[in-house]
Amino acid sequence: MFRTLRRALCVAAALLLPLAGVQSAHADVDAKAAGAGYWHTSGRQILDAAGQPVRIAGVNWFGFETANHVVHGLWVRDYKSMIDQMKSLGYNTIRMPYSDDILKPGTMPDSINHDGKNTDLRGLTSLQVLDRIVAYAGQSGLKIVLDRHRPDAAGQSALWYTSSVPESTWITNLKALATRYKGNSTVIGIDLHNEPRDPACWGCGDTSRDWRLAAQRAGNAVLSVNPELLIMVEGVQSYNGANGWWGGNLMGVAQYPVQLDVPNRLVYSAHDYATSVAQQPWFGDPSFPANMPGVWDKYWGYIFKQNIAPVWLGEFGTTLQSTVDQRWLSALVTYLRSTSAYGADSFHWTFWSWNPNSGDTGGILKDDWQTVDTAKDGYLKAIKAPGFEGGGPGPDPGGPGDPGGTAACTAVYAVSSDWGGGFNAEVRVTNTGGTPLKSWKVTWAWSGAQKVTSMWNASYTQSGSSVTAVNAAHNGSVPVGGSASFGLGGAPGGGAAPSVSCTAT
Repeated sequence: MFRTLRRALCVAAALLLPLAGVQSAHADVDAKAAGAGYWHTSGRQILDAAGQPVRIAGVNWFGFETANHVVHGLWVRDYKSMIDQMKSLGYNTIRMPYSDDILKPGTMPDSINHDGKNTDLRGLTSLQVLDRIVAYAGQSGLKIVLDRHRPDAAGQSALWYTSSVPESTWITNLKALATRYKGNSTVIGIDLHNEPRDPACWGCGDTSRDWRLAAQRAGNAVLSVNPELLIMVEGVQSYNGANGWWGGNLMGVAQYPVQLDVPNRLVYSAHDYATSVAQQPWFGDPSFPANMPGVWDKYWGYIFKQNIAPVWLGEFGTTLQSTVDQRWLSALVTYLRSTSAYGADSFHWTFWSWNPNSGDTGGILKDDWQTVDTAKDGYLKAIKAPGFEGGGPGPDPGGPGDPGGTAACTAVYAVSSDWGGGFNAEVRVTNTGGTPLKSWKVTWAWSGAQKVTSMWNASYTQSGSSVTAVNAAHNGSVPVGGSASFGLGGAPGGGAAPSVSCTAT
């Protein structure tokens, strides 16, 4: 949206919903579990791991992209109560904006109230807090789309890079997040960059300005480390003289589609707003709001209607105070297609925003961060969809240290460099159980002749192709939702990444 008009310049979270009427007793990947596992696309639809259609129908929860380096509202409420309330209202995924600042080592969150709430977040870095939110969201049956909202907390950028945050940093950090959550299907996608705008172009061929080419470079980089993720690509502002909302102009897709190395992973994303954000020519058309479906068709709706790819309205919102805005929202909800009539054969969406402190739209919550704006929420009722069963990686509801919690962990192996004669790899261990880990053990078997030549932050034994790594003294203790990592060097070249297993000991 036009952030120059905002008092709070942030982005938020997305909720994902399955086909109407589909219910599940399990979160495993089977025919009963709508929304389970990683998702992929087929024509204009998004399908779950079992091939069942799902619908993104959620909210933006912003803050990680601001100087607080964490979602807003935790000065008032516990993060679990926020997620519980989202679920109770029928939202089922969070679009989670962030800035590259949170990937800087040691970045700490600000303005979290630990007095009787958020107690398990005390002392955690911003990324560790994000881990906890992802874990609890997954346990609760919500999905998350990560949104690279800003290069740094100072503000949004027209292009995907700035003088202080080059393209190389942008791509490195996208890959780091994709690797961090590899194997955790709560995080189903990444929105590569929020609201590209002039001088960004689509299809012009200038690599310094062509957002379509940049999205291909970044999307393929993400898929190179986590090929299961959805890649969300927003539009630009202007195309062939047609000017629209920042990130909302996808007219160029018809001639210049994004091409990714992994098929069935691309979702196009648009943003659309009402007069509380900015005036646009179509609001003054004598036929308003009957003219709006034609406007939406022109800028982004045709992609869905021509079965090119799924379309996700990643942001839309309004204070809902003017009659024009009320009529706009009513028309837009109709355009997005009701779940009762169309199921998941519909546009996907995440409302801006959950937060009340978005200056020119407000939020689903009112200023007390507790009370629901029932008028806004009511407009969205027809396009909500059933949620997913919980059971993804996450802490036990009793919280860290709950006596009934079960110790459990997962591990992700990623090759960080490979020069043919040797390689380096990193293994990240995540506590997915309901009680803190005291120690852990990771095992794997290589398919080739690789041998460990060195290891740091863990000790190891190797017998043939089988390797066992045990935590070092300083990183065996891992809080619920937290993670630890170790690295290794090996020879010859790294080859294919092996399957790894983690045991809490």
